[in-house]
Formats: sequence, C-alpha cells, structure tokens
Amino acid sequence: MILGTAGGGEKVEGYGKSAIVGVNGEVEHASALIHTLRFGNHYREAVGAKSYLAFTNTRGPANAPLQIPLMDKNDGGRRSHYLTIQLSVADAPGPDEIVVALGASVGGRPHHRIGDRYQDLKELGHDVENPASV
Repeated sequence: MILGTAGGGEKVEGYGKSAIVGVNGEVEHASALIHTLRFGNHYREAVGAKSYLAFTNTRGPANAPLQIPLMDKNDGGRRSHYLTIQLSVADAPGPDEIVVALGASVGGRPHHRIGDRYQDLKELGHDVENPASV
C-alpha cells in the first residue's frame, strides 16, 4: 500500500515501523514481531534503503495512540526527515492483539529548523568522516 501510494519505493524518503500490544500482552510480544530481519529487511529492500528502521513499540488499549517515527531511509542523521506519524485504531488492539504498522514520507519537513547534525558533531570535535567516532 505504501509503495502504491508513494508511486514506488524510490519515491519514499523517510520510513519507520511501530507496534502496539494489547493490555494482556507484553511489549516484548510487539518487539518480537518488528525487530527481526525477516520483517524489516523486506521493507528496507522495497524502498531501497540503507539506514536502519526507526521504531517504537508500546502497550495499550484499543484506540491508544500509535506513533511511527520516521527517518531518512539512507541517512539516519539527516534531521530534516525526523518526523512522527500518529494514529489510532478505534477497535484495536484488543486485549490479546497486536497492531503492527509501517510508515513512510515522500519528503522531509517543509521548513525544518533543527540544524545539521554533522555540523554539530564537527563543532563538538567528532570526526564525521569516521562513523565509528560518532
């Protein structure tokens, strides 16, 4: 559905995942579903991404807010693409259910003003050419 709406995986710029488990479950149940390569790698490959998938997993009743954090699919430090989708499903999750969701954006925030992470790191004395230093 995301690929169709966006017009293809190459159009997706930001992406993320989330799960919320019902009140009879544990957060680890939601986590077990979304934190596997069998889940995330399919999405990553479908949109041609290089960065890891931003995520949240929570526990709550039906209609609880579900938040999907997004980040740039190829550059986890590109702050213009730090976005959050918030939604709820009126009748889910039931006490013994889990809602799993993927999110995407076809751009970043239109007028972001949160600065450049890499410039901030340089000013703090980090070697941004060597990712292991950050």
